[in-house]
Amino acid sequence: MGVQTLTTSSGERLIVMPEEEYERLLEAAEEATASAEIRNFEMRLAAGDEELLPSEFVERILAGENKVVAWRDHRGLSAKSLAEMSGITQAYLSQIETGKRDGTVGTMKKIADALNVSVDDLI
Repeated sequence: MGVQTLTTSSGERLIVMPEEEYERLLEAAEEATASAEIRNFEMRLAAGDEELLPSEFVERILAGENKVVAWRDHRGLSAKSLAEMSGITQAYLSQIETGKRDGTVGTMKKIADALNVSVDDLI
């Protein structure tokens, strides 16, 4: 490695190296960070704190489908069972799912808990 050390008039030490070597160091640091993030995700996945989602589910969300509907379908729940699990009426759930009404924060928290997701996953 063709590294040089320079000392400024204030005593600060600077390292000078060829750009190609600098780029290799940056790439290695990025790879190490990505590897650590992957290991962290795999640990959360094994612990049940993360889940893999099928591409069809993601495509539905990206296409603008109501997130409550998509999550309910993904969990294999009927509207009736989700409403019961959330402690709300099926009519109110239907209004939320069709966009006729916004659920209150408390209601969305109940639905999120029943679906085992965060409120952020629904809004």
